[in-house]
Amino acid sequence: MNTTLTLLTTFLLAPLATLHAADPKQFPPSHNDAGWLREKGTLIFHDPFEREETGKGMKAIGNGWESATADRVPQIKQADLDSGILKIASATKEAGHAAHIHHDAGFTDGGAVVRFKFPGLNKDESLQLGFVDRETKGIHAGHLCYGILSQSNISLMDSKTGDMNLEIRQRRQEYLDRKEKLPADLDALLKTKRVTVPWNADTDWHELVLVTEGDEMRLSLDGKVIIHHRSEGFAHPMKRWFSFLVPSTVWIEDVKIWKVN
Repeated sequence: MNTTLTLLTTFLLAPLATLHAADPKQFPPSHNDAGWLREKGTLIFHDPFEREETGKGMKAIGNGWESATADRVPQIKQADLDSGILKIASATKEAGHAAHIHHDAGFTDGGAVVRFKFPGLNKDESLQLGFVDRETKGIHAGHLCYGILSQSNISLMDSKTGDMNLEIRQRRQEYLDRKEKLPADLDALLKTKRVTVPWNADTDWHELVLVTEGDEMRLSLDGKVIIHHRSEGFAHPMKRWFSFLVPSTVWIEDVKIWKVN
């Protein structure tokens, strides 16, 4: 299996920590992270996708979006702007990597508000979204932290101090190559870097809010905090890119990126 497919497998199959659903005492119904971003933050980017695309290739989506994976298979259209909707259909097998689309961000605390849906075109539709800083050394491809939505659960993951840390990644890979169980200390560490809660996906439109505040990451759906986690990687001082990783199909209608500080 090549490196990029191994990376995708790592994302989707990484060790899971104890379920960490939002505590109603900590996040009452009145708590709204979209409102927190509007009140405390500055809108630094907005894209409603109301335009025609310019064609295939890394910059084909326009408005500052880039996709290096598009240039792996330039003959295949993986992102289509249609009536104000960014329709992503990954050529994962042909490209050897799930569709990876990113945009400049640039904040310590802040987040993104995304209106999305699984269109139901594939049975295993999933969406990974989060933050990257390729200027930081010691992290594979700059992967910092992510929210991951599958058909059956939602996860938050600190990649910077977890499985994308180069030292941890190298040590972990040695055991994977030998098809051996991870040593107890490494397994325990990785389990602290990811939390997961159950969720039943549907084909409706949803507003997703993913924020970092200090060492905490939170993910909300339709105004309600669904999952949160604290880990030191979330406090990385510069989230330079906001990125999507899509292994099959996802539709996105609107993206806003907010900077709090």
